Amino acid sequence: MTVAVENQPISEESHTSNSAGSALKISCDREQLLQAFQTVATVAPTRSPKPILQNVKLEASENGVTLLATDLEIGISHKVTGVDVQSPGAAVLSVKRFGDILRESSDETLHLESDGQGITIRGERSKFRLSAESPTEFPHVTGFEETAYYEISARLLRELIHRTEFATDSESSRYALGGVKLEFDEDSITSIGTDGRRLAKMAGPIQITGAAADPNQTVIVPTRAMTLIYRAIAPNDAEVQVALKGNEILIHTPRVTISARLLEGRFPDWKRVFPDTQHSGVKLELSVGTTHAAVRQAAIVTSDESRGVDFTFGEGMLVLAGSAAEVGQSRVEVPISYSGPETTITLDPRFVMDFLKVLDAEKTFTFDVKDADSAALCQTDDGYGYVIMPLARDR
Repeated sequence: MTVAVENQPISEESHTSNSAGSALKISCDREQLLQAFQTVATVAPTRSPKPILQNVKLEASENGVTLLATDLEIGISHKVTGVDVQSPGAAVLSVKRFGDILRESSDETLHLESDGQGITIRGERSKFRLSAESPTEFPHVTGFEETAYYEISARLLRELIHRTEFATDSESSRYALGGVKLEFDEDSITSIGTDGRRLAKMAGPIQITGAAADPNQTVIVPTRAMTLIYRAIAPNDAEVQVALKGNEILIHTPRVTISARLLEGRFPDWKRVFPDTQHSGVKLELSVGTTHAAVRQAAIVTSDESRGVDFTFGEGMLVLAGSAAEVGQSRVEVPISYSGPETTITLDPRFVMDFLKVLDAEKTFTFDVKDADSAALCQTDDGYGYVIMPLARDR
């Protein structure tokens, strides 16, 4: 890789003279290009037997500029605003070198020119020359040309991902648990994530556009792809189009298209995992912020060997107690409206905190506990449910 740096002012005359015969010539808002580049670059692998995959492809046309990246499992194309295209063309940009230039530069506007040998990046008082591979060698990235698809609001899709992806197990030998299960029907979508010890699910409305052959479909999307979708889609985006094509899922907005290869394997039946709420145990409405603070405090003295926290529901009080022989003990009290028999369940505080972290602190949730040996069920009033398997008390 050849990198040349000059710290002299770049005159308009020199800028023009170097553009002769250029295959690509654009001027861009550095900050907007940086934001799009950082999103797309997360797909490019840090190591690969195909070095070209460690780059981002830039395509410039009369319609604007698009950045593309793929690791052959996940692909993304991202349109960039704030770009003036003087000469259409394409260039392959190093994730590391070009990304560093975008981050370290203080210029508001950067000028990019490519030729058959590499690409030149110019600022007001800086100039970089990077060698680059041929754009024609870059793998194809799937676009969105579907006429039959589901439509879901961007805000809801982000919420479905945010509230379920954390519960997956990307390192599990059970491959299907390394993804989020999506269940579609004619008017709703359900997102489920589990690692076998806890399970999160949330549902919301969708619409079907076009003649979908089968409106009732179920797929498992890799967690890494769901994280990318969450990052690439803005909360203020309108509708998101979702299509299933062969062994791929396609996500499309006017700005971003993401394709991801689906996972295979058996996934737990979440409907059987959710406990029956018709029982004589504890069912309380608790504050998210207050409960989260109490769990964090009780967890201070836990360890890898003794990580459980006892949740004891008694007369007017929830007592959280943690204990580890090599650390110490904790006891945190939370006033509650409860007058039933005393009930204790031992839970991993990390799993409880994971649930509470994705909720607004000022909201409330329902905590449903049958006994020490049954799963605890946490629910909100917007279709979100979370099951936590208990730990043995003789930990």
